[in-house]
Amino acid sequence: MAPVRVALIGLSASAKTSWASGAHLPYLLSSRGQSKYQITALLNSSVEAAEASRATYNLSDKVRLYGDPAALAQDAEVDLVVCNTRVDKHFETIYPSVLAGKAVYSEWPLAANAEEAKKLVEAAKQNGGIEKTMVGVQGRLAPISLKVKEIIGSGKIGKVLSSELKFYGGSDNRDTLPEGLSYFYDRKVGGNIYTIGFAHSFDLVQSVLGEAVSLKGHFQLQRPEGKVFSPVTKEALPSVQSDVPDLIITTATLPESPTVQKNATLLVNFRRGQSFPGEPIFVWTINGEKGEIRIVSQDSWAVWVLPGNPKKPTIEVHDFASGTVEELGWEYPDWHEELPTPARNVASLYEAFADGKGYPTFEDALKRHEQLEEMIKDWTP
Repeated sequence: MAPVRVALIGLSASAKTSWASGAHLPYLLSSRGQSKYQITALLNSSVEAAEASRATYNLSDKVRLYGDPAALAQDAEVDLVVCNTRVDKHFETIYPSVLAGKAVYSEWPLAANAEEAKKLVEAAKQNGGIEKTMVGVQGRLAPISLKVKEIIGSGKIGKVLSSELKFYGGSDNRDTLPEGLSYFYDRKVGGNIYTIGFAHSFDLVQSVLGEAVSLKGHFQLQRPEGKVFSPVTKEALPSVQSDVPDLIITTATLPESPTVQKNATLLVNFRRGQSFPGEPIFVWTINGEKGEIRIVSQDSWAVWVLPGNPKKPTIEVHDFASGTVEELGWEYPDWHEELPTPARNVASLYEAFADGKGYPTFEDALKRHEQLEEMIKDWTP
């Protein structure tokens, strides 16, 4: 089968964040990735910017360059459009390609708000089908998520009675952001610690335990002054007023299933910034009839990504009858080992899409957008 021809949106030569180059390119340029995908086009803010990116990453001179989303949408030699821009640019850069019936993979959040996400879903259904869409909630395919799901499915802890997640993060510092991420203080942009940091983990939990209902959110803005610094000079820049909560507490009911008891409770507690020194940054417990699972990450809140080189999160199971605690290992597939950790679960999404099954679509993303907006709709800073 011929490789899927890919157009990358947002592969910048000077990006403030490097998700496209750090999480997508390693797989797409690997031997495994190239057997299934071929980069044939780039879309940036201008053709000149796309040319700079092509040169920076030593891509083939045959890779076509675009500065206009509508022009890219008409390229007959592009099968899959992959969006890695800032979230408030997602809709305008991918909507033409969705209308053109192309397959589209957008990073999460799908759009700046649920309204835009709904338009993308409707357009996809009318032009090629929702199955031609994919969204980057890669935690669903992370080996640690699949391992926890496997343990629950085995009956080892009996039916799930309740679950609690407490974690910290969303930014490297509790009260300061680099200049390029200062938009995290502005809710209307759509990308912030609630829609990204909290939402990724909240999606991961629900992918394991089921879609939560009867959700209630409690939000607090503990530090309304949004401090900003220059990542170049390290100097403080003028502060801005934040309207994004930095403490998020959610309660919900898990859906009854063969592995989850009726009216099982879910509690999630997320605070921006660092944990108390020495305290794990991510602790997720799943309490069952016969035992309890505990997932602990000491130094990475983003367990679906594990940027840098942190210790692997651990999975422990407490057997109530025997009183013993057993650590259960989990591993990445062998072919993941050649990839940096941020690229591994992104690679699994690409693999699932190539196989035509098991990947989250724009419709899944819309459900999460609506869930998040429903919880926060009545909150004001």
